[in-house]
Amino acid sequence: MFSSLEICAGAGGQALGLEMAGFDHAALVELEPAACATLRLNRPKWNVVEQDLREFHGAPYKGIDLVAGGVPCPPFSKAGKQLGENDERDLFPEAIRLVDECRPQAVMLENVRGLLDAVFEDYRNKVEKQLIKLGYVPGWKLLNASEFGVSQLRPRVVFVGIRREIASQFEWPEPRPMAPPTVGQLLHDLMKANGWRGADRWREQANSIAPTLVGGSKKHGGPDLGPTRAKRAWAAIGVDGMGLWDEAPQRDFVGMPRLTPRMTARIQGFPDHWRFSGLKTAAYRQIGNAFPPPVASAVARQIFTALSTRRIFKVAQ
Repeated sequence: MFSSLEICAGAGGQALGLEMAGFDHAALVELEPAACATLRLNRPKWNVVEQDLREFHGAPYKGIDLVAGGVPCPPFSKAGKQLGENDERDLFPEAIRLVDECRPQAVMLENVRGLLDAVFEDYRNKVEKQLIKLGYVPGWKLLNASEFGVSQLRPRVVFVGIRREIASQFEWPEPRPMAPPTVGQLLHDLMKANGWRGADRWREQANSIAPTLVGGSKKHGGPDLGPTRAKRAWAAIGVDGMGLWDEAPQRDFVGMPRLTPRMTARIQGFPDHWRFSGLKTAAYRQIGNAFPPPVASAVARQIFTALSTRRIFKVAQ
């Protein structure tokens, strides 16, 4: 088994994906108390470090196999001002610092699609040059969550850096041949949990995958499904995006139902046993900002394979 150090771990979307791929977490660094509580709630034995990444030092983890994480998205999101390196929330420099301190065999970072915009070309080149100088072969890839079994329109940019001597062994994951289930198929049992008589009819209307879930930040966003355009997209498949409910619609409910946090977690690719700490707003913020576990797992498996090749080569010597 290979070891990992995860930064900006959030509610555990990427951490769960890495675990599914065979990685053992040496530590998970996260600042938000609610997210840390979620990690501890689901995996009491994980070493969760509740700390600002800028104050965390990687020297004790020197020689770790993988440094992974989802550095904050707002600096690169089209929903914001796209300030990039001028945004106080930009933590790419801290991630690179940790890579320098730990010198892992591989690096895996995810972010929003906006990071690939032309305005950030110089920024990406800067990141690449720094990693190349440290001995890594870097690469960026836009992956669509729906191509890996997630019932959601969720494009994410993934950065992978592999040590130069094993870089040729890494290949990006191939999309799954099967389309993911529609929202109606995915959530029918949850919508029907309280006996809602309209659940079957709703399933037929909700006949596509979900729009992108938007978790919001501490400054903006709450327990709703995003801006006006997103709410219209949800309404088109029969979901009221103005807020979330604590439970499924009752038997005689008439109208468009709202989602529950558990429903949004399933849309995000979390297993039903994964619990979220905090009230509705805090829980949904964790869910909406997460990296879908199936996508994280798909990339991590490819990294695991590349690292395994190196281990086999060492044994053969």
